[in-house]
Amino acid sequence: MAENKQVLIGENLFDMSEGKPSLIVTHCKTCGTYFFPKSFTCHNPECVGKDVETTNLSRQGKVENYSVMNYPPPPPFVTQEPYEPIVCAAVEFPEGITIIGMMEDITADQVKIGMDVEVTVGTIYTKKTGEDVVAWKFKAV
Repeated sequence: MAENKQVLIGENLFDMSEGKPSLIVTHCKTCGTYFFPKSFTCHNPECVGKDVETTNLSRQGKVENYSVMNYPPPPPFVTQEPYEPIVCAAVEFPEGITIIGMMEDITADQVKIGMDVEVTVGTIYTKKTGEDVVAWKFKAV
């Protein structure tokens, strides 16, 4: 069976150059704040600096909080029938930034606050055209 064509949910969100995914962020050299998705400037309202760099985050973080989507998300998200609840987590990285994403291969009763996770890439939904929409996800380590 042929695989579906994969379409990225957005450009320049993650980097696969080292064989494993890492999220691409902006780091302000003045205040040290990180931003995702990457940006052309610092968005910290207390910072007057504009000297930023693009860098990759650490691949692992900790679940800071999570939620279970027990209802189907609105369009353009396409759900499969029967609908399976989706676990989403807020993951804090060592750099101090928290990023939200879907969890992969885990159920609501398995996820725990403080658990170690790593960045992965996977299909978040399949379009009616058969294309897989691919984004970052988090997976228990």
